[in-house]
Amino acid sequence: MTEAGGAMARPVAIVGAGSWGTALAIHLGRAGTDIRLWGRDRALIEEIRAKEENGRYLPGCPLPPMVRATADGAAALDGAGIVIVAVPSHFTEAVLERLAPQVPPGATLVSAVKGLEPRRRRRISELLGEVLSGRPVAVLSGPSFAREVATGLPTALVIASADEEVARRLQRALAGPAFRLYTNRDVVGVEIAAALKNIVAIATGLGDGLGLGENARAALITRGLAEIVRLGVALGAQRTTFAGLAGLGDLVLTCTSTQSRNHSLGVQVGRGRRLADVEGTTPMIAEGVRTVASALALASRAGVEMPICEEVAAVLFGGKTVTAALESLLAREPRPEEEARRA
Repeated sequence: MTEAGGAMARPVAIVGAGSWGTALAIHLGRAGTDIRLWGRDRALIEEIRAKEENGRYLPGCPLPPMVRATADGAAALDGAGIVIVAVPSHFTEAVLERLAPQVPPGATLVSAVKGLEPRRRRRISELLGEVLSGRPVAVLSGPSFAREVATGLPTALVIASADEEVARRLQRALAGPAFRLYTNRDVVGVEIAAALKNIVAIATGLGDGLGLGENARAALITRGLAEIVRLGVALGAQRTTFAGLAGLGDLVLTCTSTQSRNHSLGVQVGRGRRLADVEGTTPMIAEGVRTVASALALASRAGVEMPICEEVAAVLFGGKTVTAALESLLAREPRPEEEARRA
């Protein structure tokens, strides 16, 4: 994992000590990279340092000696060659503005956030480019559960950047024997796929909570993908991206696994629990809950229909029952499937 020219002698800073940031720290630290894991919760950081594991988010996954956890932004970012941002989307802007003065001018920025910035509905790479302008920006995404990465199970992801050389450099720097990275230049497609798959996962969870069966789940995944593609293409993405790891791969994983936060939340709401009660039982954040309003705002601007996302929003925030949402979807006017392909 040593990059040509010795650039990886510089440390990697990971902003965000949740499950995904911690898993990436473990993966990179295991390969011998000098890792600084930053978290804003000092109590959590002190616990991580004392126990050498993140017991709140990834219990049972010890941190390698090369990982140093800190709540000091300057210490985390000092001399960093790569800065990976792995905080929930609705916190990202505030965290970036707080840490911006400490980010080295020459650092390469990597978003590992699967969501949209809620205030202005920006993709996270756009936010990075605005708050930390003049630095190379890339996006890391694809089908990945944090625990499996932390334990070294095989994972394949996408590293996307408009600058192909930046993507190749990060591919060499961040990959490992069980952590395969494919490059992609379609940053828009990768980010839209990453954000919206969480909404579809909530939808499949709602259906599973009602006991609608495997057929219904397959239909929701497929039609959900059609919605994601429609919006992505309208925003300038490449259609082929959505058939790859960042698109279909991540969508299927998130919509079908019991490890998925978004799917699990949907299941619980589908069984009659209140959203606030479900969210209050875990420190984990289901990004789809925060993303659905942003996705619908982008769809409105682009003139794109997203009926599944609309019904998820109506259930989560509008008081609509899951049964009524299902009836609304089934009552839609029949149409040719290929219309979605032309959109």
